[in-house]
Amino acid sequence: SCLSLQPPRRVPRQVKTILSKETKPHIQELSIKTTIISRYAFTAVYCAMLNRHSAASTGVFQFQIPADAYVSNFTMIIGGRVYQSEVRPRQKRVKQENGKPRNKEAGGASPEAEVEVFRMEASIPGRNRAVFLLTYEQLLQRRLGRYEHVTSLRPLQLVSRLGLEVTIVDHSAITDLEVLPLRNGRSNGALPVTTVITNEKNVCRITFSPNIVQQAKITTSGVLGDFVIRYDVQRDMGIGDIQVLNGHFVHYFAPKDLPVVPKNVVFVIDTSGSMTGTKIKQTQEALFTILRDLRYEDHFNFISFSNKIKVWKPDGLVQATADNVSDAKRFILRLTANGGTNIDGAIQTGSSLLRDYLSGPSTNPNSVSLIIFLTDGQPTVGEKQAPVILGNTRSAVQEKFCIFTIGIGNDVDYRLLERMALENCGMMRRIGEEANASAMLKGFYDEIGTPLLSDIRINYTEDSVQYVTQHLFTNYFNGSEIVIAGKLTDRTAESLHVQVTASNNDKSIILETDVPLRHRQIETEKRVKAATAAMADFVERLWGFLSVKDGLKSRLRSQTSRERDGHVRQTTNLSVTYHFLTPLTKLEVEKPEVLADGSMAPAPTNPPGAEEVANELPGDADDDKLKQSEGKPSSQTSSLRDTIGKVERRPAKKSVTISKTSADGDPHFVVEFPLSKLTVCFNINGEPGHVLRLVSDHKYSGVTVNGKLIGAPAPAGSHKQQRTYFSTIIIVVDRPKRAYIEVTPKRVILDGRDRMVLPCQSTVAVDSGELSVAIVGRSNVTVTVGGNIAFVILLHQYKNPAPYQRDHLGFYIGNSKGLSHNCHGLIGQFLYEEVGLVELPAQEGAKASQVLKVKERSVPVVKKSRRIYSGAQNVDCWFARNNAAKLIDGQYEDYLASHMFDTGETPRGNKTSI
Repeated sequence: SCLSLQPPRRVPRQVKTILSKETKPHIQELSIKTTIISRYAFTAVYCAMLNRHSAASTGVFQFQIPADAYVSNFTMIIGGRVYQSEVRPRQKRVKQENGKPRNKEAGGASPEAEVEVFRMEASIPGRNRAVFLLTYEQLLQRRLGRYEHVTSLRPLQLVSRLGLEVTIVDHSAITDLEVLPLRNGRSNGALPVTTVITNEKNVCRITFSPNIVQQAKITTSGVLGDFVIRYDVQRDMGIGDIQVLNGHFVHYFAPKDLPVVPKNVVFVIDTSGSMTGTKIKQTQEALFTILRDLRYEDHFNFISFSNKIKVWKPDGLVQATADNVSDAKRFILRLTANGGTNIDGAIQTGSSLLRDYLSGPSTNPNSVSLIIFLTDGQPTVGEKQAPVILGNTRSAVQEKFCIFTIGIGNDVDYRLLERMALENCGMMRRIGEEANASAMLKGFYDEIGTPLLSDIRINYTEDSVQYVTQHLFTNYFNGSEIVIAGKLTDRTAESLHVQVTASNNDKSIILETDVPLRHRQIETEKRVKAATAAMADFVERLWGFLSVKDGLKSRLRSQTSRERDGHVRQTTNLSVTYHFLTPLTKLEVEKPEVLADGSMAPAPTNPPGAEEVANELPGDADDDKLKQSEGKPSSQTSSLRDTIGKVERRPAKKSVTISKTSADGDPHFVVEFPLSKLTVCFNINGEPGHVLRLVSDHKYSGVTVNGKLIGAPAPAGSHKQQRTYFSTIIIVVDRPKRAYIEVTPKRVILDGRDRMVLPCQSTVAVDSGELSVAIVGRSNVTVTVGGNIAFVILLHQYKNPAPYQRDHLGFYIGNSKGLSHNCHGLIGQFLYEEVGLVELPAQEGAKASQVLKVKERSVPVVKKSRRIYSGAQNVDCWFARNNAAKLIDGQYEDYLASHMFDTGETPRGNKTSI
């Protein structure tokens, strides 16, 4: 289905007036692109900001990210220089000059409970631009039968070009797709204007691009709100969905159509004085609704607490009969807010009540038991020390049930609530001060109100997997999902045995199957190609993401310093490896400096003014003792100040996966013919200064690749007079807009939406619309066009070159699927070609010879060996002599371009049959 509204073009006078009054740098473009591949979301934010004034001005880049996401890179480009961050282990909190911990940004707190603010300030020279690039990653959690993806659109000003694009790619068909009205408290209930939705079974794309007039109609403040997408996927009954890629696997388990397990639940509700007014009223409304949803088989009780503790039914839990539900409603209706907050006493009372009930004769052995604990404050009565409260809670619970905690407002000790839930197999939820507590409380209950399984254990073939993330789960609730990831010990294994054991209502369940690994690997690879080459390692990154989450939870649950230190070390190493900004890591960045004349200061070799920015996330304690918040409101957002650094950075730990089809060295050309199972090679003896057409598909895909030759003397004793190498590779793209990338051994120039100069010694990646470039410092450059064309350029640099050596480039085809069958050029003409090898009978006094059959031409060839990938691999190939005569269409001279940006049609030469 497709829905599109065309934007008007004229900018009204009142909008121009708003823009003319702006004194801060103007955001020219804000582009947010998310790809969700099998529930794992990669988001790249591109923000271009212009300082219209002659004097330097401070630009502020601010973006809200989901609280459960990890920033994976951040870069700023200003004054022609790239400022990058490095993720390093965090030793201690960042201190200000007065020695006090840095506070969160003033005004940075958001009423949304599940977001954090990433913020950066930078000085922009007069009449100049700054580009900010932020990426973050997130595993979407399934709640109430849907995945929800939220993008914050709060640029705080009208934006000249605003664009949001979300692509969902999944193994299963995408169902129940829904785009909600903008979540901003003033929505009219309509689909956001200019939203376009295309849904083709396993791939869905949603775009939102309001022009400046349409933004002004929503709001002139630049706070558009949250763009929310909800969806689910089709599921097969049984073991769940297992995906395999590059030696890692991920297992999604979300069974359905199971009978509901009875539950035993004790509600422990804060009625202290701070709950007066809206909070107590909304809590009562939610509890009335929850009571209506209790099933007849459920058993329940209520406890209210302030400085006094009241129990609705002191004798224990009662069945959810109509009479008991009516009586409970009367108890809730009489709740009044006054007094202090005795958290420890309330938890002890609730635990004792539930523990006694479970030890009785009438309890269903397969039922699920839990406490739902709600508070809006910190302990002020009874035991006030958080570590003692946690110890008392563990002793009272005795691992017999789970505690789910809910915090309302800004005065809550969220670290205490989070740790209380983690240590007792539950979950914690935040409800913002201004949020609708009734709806959020009811929504949280809905998530945990329908248990289907308990005591779930998921096992895999012994010795076949390692480093598996959490695989034991106390409960599985309807509408949720269990996600497990791990590494395969043997990548060549044919299958993986999976066993799920669990309890359901009155019986035990065992599910077993053998998963064919190679088949799953092929299926997952297809889906990755449908998304983008940048996600080629998404299963491994998902494993890293879950492993970090597990490590942070284990750290919070640790009972000794030694145990805690072990989890901290392991989780910190993972965070650094995957470049995740977590509570255990920091961003180290160089601070850009604008000189008095308005120019950018030169880059120091070792910048002394590097900033250290720690991620102060909720639940992050400095030591084993949880700190009290000293009665001050604690912000629920994490503001990362003055952070700089960058995009799609990935650890340069893997070699680049590329084909043998290439032009490298002198230059030696190698061409793979997969259909014919042959590899052919040839040399081109060009002249220094010649520009060779390597790939020419300008008319069809809009892509052209040209390479310029540089000369060098031949080594002593060589039969050659000189050698030639590629000194420059140019990739020109003409769709949807003209852009190009120029690569030399020293630098990369990307001219797309902005002209950027990137040094080849850095490791950085930048996305510029259809073109993206990823540099692995001093090693290689990967250029991706539109997601289905990729070229890899190897960087050959010499520290102490011999007279016959020159810094040069090697050109390799990474992915050619986006190039047309009419593609040409010295390499391009062979991408979709088939060739045959024929052995001619031996003549008198001579050996038998081989010829290649290419387009009705016969090409004499001999067997040779070539070294490729910087000498890392030998490849046997059939060698065609004489500048590839008869192998290529036409003559060598037909492939000479007049200049580096020449995209003219390549002459096809004579197609004579020999």
